[in-house]
Amino acid sequence: MMASRTFLKTAVVALTLAFANAAPTHAAAAPASKAIAQPGGAAALSKLADDYYQGQARFEPIVATFHADSRFDDQLGLSISPANRTRRAAELRKQAQRLHAIAAGQLGSEDRLSYDILDFQLKDELEALQFPDHLMPINQMMFSMPLLLANLADGKSFQSIDTPARSWAFLKRISQLTPWIDQAIANMREGIKQGIVLPKALIVSALPQYQALAKPTAKDSPFYAPVTNMPASFQDADRRALTAAYTAEIDQHLNPALARLARFLEQEYLPAGRASTGLGSLPNGARWYQYQIATNTTTAMSADAIHALGLAEVARIQQQFAEVGPKLGYDGPPAGLPKWVAAQPRYKPFKTDQEILEVYQQLDARLSAKLPALFTLVPRTPLQERLEPELTRATASDHYTAPSLDGKRPGIFWTVVNDPRTYDSTQMTSLFLHEGRPGHHFQHALNLEKPKPDFRRFGGNNAYGEGWALYAETLGREMGLYGDPAQYFGHLNESLLRASRLVVDTGMHAKGWSREQAIAYLRETNGYSEAVARNAIERYMAWPGQALGYKVGALKIAELRQRAANALGPKFSLPAFHAVVIGDGAMPLAVLEDRVDRWIAASK
Repeated sequence: MMASRTFLKTAVVALTLAFANAAPTHAAAAPASKAIAQPGGAAALSKLADDYYQGQARFEPIVATFHADSRFDDQLGLSISPANRTRRAAELRKQAQRLHAIAAGQLGSEDRLSYDILDFQLKDELEALQFPDHLMPINQMMFSMPLLLANLADGKSFQSIDTPARSWAFLKRISQLTPWIDQAIANMREGIKQGIVLPKALIVSALPQYQALAKPTAKDSPFYAPVTNMPASFQDADRRALTAAYTAEIDQHLNPALARLARFLEQEYLPAGRASTGLGSLPNGARWYQYQIATNTTTAMSADAIHALGLAEVARIQQQFAEVGPKLGYDGPPAGLPKWVAAQPRYKPFKTDQEILEVYQQLDARLSAKLPALFTLVPRTPLQERLEPELTRATASDHYTAPSLDGKRPGIFWTVVNDPRTYDSTQMTSLFLHEGRPGHHFQHALNLEKPKPDFRRFGGNNAYGEGWALYAETLGREMGLYGDPAQYFGHLNESLLRASRLVVDTGMHAKGWSREQAIAYLRETNGYSEAVARNAIERYMAWPGQALGYKVGALKIAELRQRAANALGPKFSLPAFHAVVIGDGAMPLAVLEDRVDRWIAASK
């Protein structure tokens, strides 16, 4: 969902030491010492990779759909069921045993890459299942299941509903939402007993959204959109059958279930909400948060190390404000620049949503002429810009969804516009480079276009994905997109946000910061309004550790680029480096580092 290449020395040292000294729980493991060489090692790995992915997709079908695999579009799964979690853990343990029986050292380079990534993912998923996140299955975020399916219902996001078969598939999926809701309520009641509940502030933010989902009749429901938006090409018989089936499912099952959920949240869950802010306050919370750090950064960095890195990055970027501030007409202290810019009406020039979309479309057109100088590896799939749906606009962040595998649905950059009159124009170039091209769109579209095992083709990890997208923002300087000082400030301020996230996320979840303290930090450091800062902080409260992957990943990619440039000198090719980083899809940062080092050695 989102630095300059010159880094404050202390920040680089901190990050380098963190990687050098790490013995990560999730680092790519060396082959097991007892592994026996097998002629059929590659075939065994291929079969295991397929079994792993099929199990993963059955456990979380919505994730497969999100990554453009439409084979599971009629399934919802019940991964929040304790029994299903137990079965999944047993399955993963058996698959880990199968993996470690393969002689990794005798695999070809591509298979070895798959081995290392799969080793990481098996360990990561097994560790994840040790923590009771299923007891908090509902929050205010757009990826909370009922909200997510309501947004998918219009068929314009990452699940297409443009044929009768796809309409029936979506109906089958939402028919499984009622048992999901009842399991979620049972889980939250168990969470109340164990003291594992959401902060009260998040329940307050979420409640209006769930109340809005529960409608009196099917025709009022957002889940009725496949009927309302039925293409003209549908036959009359399909129209009648689908209309009757959707009406019955929503009226008889889904609307009553959504009403039960809204009542439960208001009458039982809200009174039980906790006053504390961070994950560290929950039972086993410190270990739980350390896992969130590990899975989201693919490193063994500690909360203290990340907090210190964040403070160092904030200081470095604020020093850069000293250069850009006078160009904007600001002569105050560098740290005060974001607040000053936020108060200037000229940086909020829009009157309509469409005006904002047009700026992004013009920027995309400019990029078409500039990207070839930096990339030889570009996706064939187009990109579109769209507005975030109204249902989740108040709590969503700008984001990207991958194209469909058949190429019929493009990659989509979703921009969140609550009020165009308050939309910050300074952020737009950096934001588009991150969410659109060459950020998430290049990464995801290319990953789908190149043949590879399904678990890699339809997978990813946070540090690589968000790290690449944040690194992509820095390329605006080389493409001449930050000639306007306001857009360069916006780039720096976006980088400052990613640094601030390191501070507030670890502050809340490991250092006892309150929600209010974190909001105040963002308002003071980033110049945000109370509403914007609150929305951001509540996101980090609901999604511990996710905000850490951006900076950690981007700094590692920038470090690898500098390493390659130093080692290769005039032989260094930036397009070739970019092809190495994004050419094989997502991988843990330690595996990416090994990949780049091998390329450097081969290029010499």
